[in-house]
Amino acid sequence: MQKCHRIIVTGKVQDIGFRSIVEHIGRSFGMPGLVFNAKDGSVKILCCGEDSVIDNFTQTIKVRGEESGAVIESIKEQALPFCIDLPDEFSKVSSDDEIDIGRKLDKGNFLLTDIKADTSGIRTDTSVLQGIRTDTSILPGINDGINNLNIRFDAFSSRLERILEKLVER
Repeated sequence: MQKCHRIIVTGKVQDIGFRSIVEHIGRSFGMPGLVFNAKDGSVKILCCGEDSVIDNFTQTIKVRGEESGAVIESIKEQALPFCIDLPDEFSKVSSDDEIDIGRKLDKGNFLLTDIKADTSGIRTDTSVLQGIRTDTSILPGINDGINNLNIRFDAFSSRLERILEKLVER
């Protein structure tokens, strides 16, 4: 018998595409459901299915999530005492994207500040570039050398093919 379930996944599961993974898994199981990011850093899932299907679903989330870079601390599943009318096609909720965008912008600003601090000692003096050779007269010689190597490689390759054919015949 199908029941509605609430699943909470904790760990490093946000900002890595984990909801898309869960959405894809839910669709492959053909189950109705929703997945969304919670403010506490977890990912929450509402879905409907038989207990055995939900067990397989959560196991697949764990395996595929960790293969994709998620660090899953726990997956807590709870059957709900009531049913929710969920979308037939498993979907990720986009209304939490504003929360995600704000968090990601804050994280990006923090990283940019760190990068700016780390680059303060980078040398901007271009005088070291003055010694770089700008004479291109040697390029034809290099090109001829590469062509000769290609010809020798083709001959070697043909010879190797003949040797392999003879070995196969034996």
